[in-house]
Amino acid sequence: MIKVREITFDYTQALTFFLEADIFEMQNSVEAIHNQLHSRSGTKNDYKGWVDLPIDYGIKEFQRIKQAAKKIQAHSEILLVIGVGGSYLGSKAAIDMLQHQFHNLLPEDEEKAPKIIFVGHNMSTNYVTSVKEVLEHQDFSINVISKSGTTTEPAIAFRIFKKILLERYGEKEAKNRIFVTTDANEGALYSLVQRKKYEKFIIPDDVGGRYSVLTAVGLLPMAVSGINIEQVMNGAKAAYEDLLEPTLEENSAYQYATVRNLLYDKGKTLELLVNYDPNMGSLAKWWQQLFAESEGKNNQGIYPSFATFPTELHSIGQYIQDGRRDLFETIIKVDQQNSNEFIHYEEEDIDGLNYLANKSLEEINDKVYQAAVLAHTEGGIPNLIVHVPEVSAYTFGYLVYFFQKACAMSSYLFQVNPFDQPGVEAYKKNMYALLGKPGFEEHEMRLKSILKRQYKEIKLEK
Repeated sequence: MIKVREITFDYTQALTFFLEADIFEMQNSVEAIHNQLHSRSGTKNDYKGWVDLPIDYGIKEFQRIKQAAKKIQAHSEILLVIGVGGSYLGSKAAIDMLQHQFHNLLPEDEEKAPKIIFVGHNMSTNYVTSVKEVLEHQDFSINVISKSGTTTEPAIAFRIFKKILLERYGEKEAKNRIFVTTDANEGALYSLVQRKKYEKFIIPDDVGGRYSVLTAVGLLPMAVSGINIEQVMNGAKAAYEDLLEPTLEENSAYQYATVRNLLYDKGKTLELLVNYDPNMGSLAKWWQQLFAESEGKNNQGIYPSFATFPTELHSIGQYIQDGRRDLFETIIKVDQQNSNEFIHYEEEDIDGLNYLANKSLEEINDKVYQAAVLAHTEGGIPNLIVHVPEVSAYTFGYLVYFFQKACAMSSYLFQVNPFDQPGVEAYKKNMYALLGKPGFEEHEMRLKSILKRQYKEIKLEK
């Protein structure tokens, strides 16, 4: 176990599956990849701009983000964040992790910032209708996030909700309520901004979507929600400095990456990211996209899944304990909660809980964690543990950079490009053809032929 300021990474609960020396045998490969990451060599399509973001972000743009957030807070009860994948998962992870878990139910006088509603990440008519109903009697603004401006799901959502906003406020006021986060020099949204003069924030050319949390993509929604984005960047900067050393003895993110690869070689092909607080569920979804899209190529890679304990110990716990031995767990363990509750003593003791009297829920949750680690490691499940001192904007920023650095390293160790996603384009091509998008006529004919043949085969089987 090594310490990096306040956050520690512990792989000792996995050492029955590999030798510690095996980690350090990978030093030469790790150092070469580290130098490749930090050299920033290659074209903008290498998407390595995120590496230095914690120390090299645009101060002027950062100040504009904070000013825009204050503007939105002053005149809006709701901010619609329109985006899909990396355009929304990062900010949602931060907001769900750091806000009051039931902020939407708090009395209005206790609310300190607009509610954030995410749209454009699904095509559910029920979801869109529900959002429209919520907007009927509340002032709102829009932050649309898309590099190209033509990604189907967010583009549809923007068309729907921009119409509502324009009808309610008119063209002039729309300039105060539409905020666009897009490419610096091209694309559909860039052209729209040029014509309509909406306020624009930049998605850097060399930062891909799932690595964009620490740009305006993630920072503007966070700031509007009331999160201290300076502390987020401070945490990321601390992680940058702690993880700048390429030696495996000193770099916990690289240790995590190498251990994952060693476990994969031992047949552990599924990783379960475990947390003990429901407010970290969206962080797990962001982590899942980060690793799935970065590593899942060339018919290899670790499948990333996630669970909240002890909830899932009462649902999939049996499978974890006694099912296939092809998984391992990575636990985000928060060591100090920001508040606490205690079990009180009752004379009748009907539920038999008096043995827990005066114990805190934090202490009980910690014993659940210890019990699960013991049971699962004894049952053949390696456990990796990321200890986090507390839930804060600072530790969120640190975790984001930690996982990004680990993911890039792990992907290169798998000998795949961490920054592309060729598999995602396959379904998009089919979707465009089936929806009749111009330019996809030949592909549409091919798909119709396949579907027709499949229909005939099903009829013959019946």
